[in-house]
Amino acid sequence: MIALDDAELIRLLPKTDLHVHLDGSLRIPTLIDLAKRHDVELPEWTEKGLKETVFRSSYRNLGEYLHGFKYTCAVLRDAESLERVSFELAEDNFQEGVRYFEVRFAPQLHVNARLDITETIHAVARGLRRAEAQFNARPEIVSGAEPPYRAGIIVCAMRMFTDGFSPYFKDYVGLHRFRPMREVIRQAAVDLVHAAVRVRDDYNLPIVGFDLAGQENGYPAGVHWEAYDYAHRNFLKKTVHAGEAFGPESIFQAITRLHADRIGHGYHLFSPGRIQDHDIQDREKYVANLAQYISDRRITIEVCLTSNLQTMPELTGIEEHNFRQMLDARISTTLCTDNRLISDTTVSREIQLAVNAFDIPARRLKNLLIYGFKRSFYPGTYGEKRAYVRHVIDYYERVASQFGLQDA
Repeated sequence: MIALDDAELIRLLPKTDLHVHLDGSLRIPTLIDLAKRHDVELPEWTEKGLKETVFRSSYRNLGEYLHGFKYTCAVLRDAESLERVSFELAEDNFQEGVRYFEVRFAPQLHVNARLDITETIHAVARGLRRAEAQFNARPEIVSGAEPPYRAGIIVCAMRMFTDGFSPYFKDYVGLHRFRPMREVIRQAAVDLVHAAVRVRDDYNLPIVGFDLAGQENGYPAGVHWEAYDYAHRNFLKKTVHAGEAFGPESIFQAITRLHADRIGHGYHLFSPGRIQDHDIQDREKYVANLAQYISDRRITIEVCLTSNLQTMPELTGIEEHNFRQMLDARISTTLCTDNRLISDTTVSREIQLAVNAFDIPARRLKNLLIYGFKRSFYPGTYGEKRAYVRHVIDYYERVASQFGLQDA
């Protein structure tokens, strides 16, 4: 077992973050600065004050957790701000040993009269590429002693929205006001994936995946089959928030109707009591078969421990998290932050939580961290990805050896 006080080892080990939201991961000083520049009113104007009133270590419910996005989205409505927070997020990751991460964001939340979807994606890509150029110029990376830093962009569609979500959605709802809202939401996802593929292909940007985020319960993933079918036909990798606030059926829809390569959260995979389909008679068997299907096809679950603890009142401690059952079922999993600001966490902290709560042996820790690289939507050819993963494994083994960490 790796002890919690082995913080330096965990910091040095190469890591990934495949599930991290840009608008949930700002630095508080940056939020305050951008709010002043854009005349956005904050409830407090100090880091201490915001941590006490908005960005707390614990929340009473999901509504409190999501409240902070009201402020972060409001300051991210220009290209300069998007580029700045993208670079800073990359920097925060690199400083704790994250060598590859995929930042996800919903461009439609940031579009306004001065900023279209193409420009929002360009701004995020500029921040990431500036970080790549700066970090990869370090001697230890240039020499090949350490693996380089890489990053990709996952474009998020919204499971649901209203006209109050952003200026874009206000105009979109108004334009389609005579159509059922369910159709309007579905069409917005279709529009977004067409834009993502076009921007990726026309400008060679590192758009590596498509996601479906937002309120899950009451808004089934299967409605968005058309958007995901387009992503599938255009070789855009796919992940879906599923099994976070709804049961196993949501995960089944994601991997069958939406061709999901990975699942965001997937917490309720092992929750037969949340199955709502009355045609499923043997719920335990359904869950067992679904877990087997996911395991057999190496569909990776993006696990966000701290975030789940904060948004699921039924969880009274980390030891109750279904991550234990995922480990026992040998499911491919990777540890992620979800929102570094909202959840007040880092990848290193998530790893330390998992190691100490679930008694993860050294070899399993290695597999867990390497899965992140193997199951990433790496922005390169398959051959380049294989070479990159091999470089990461070699570096991991050197660091582990220095600390006497045996994976046998």
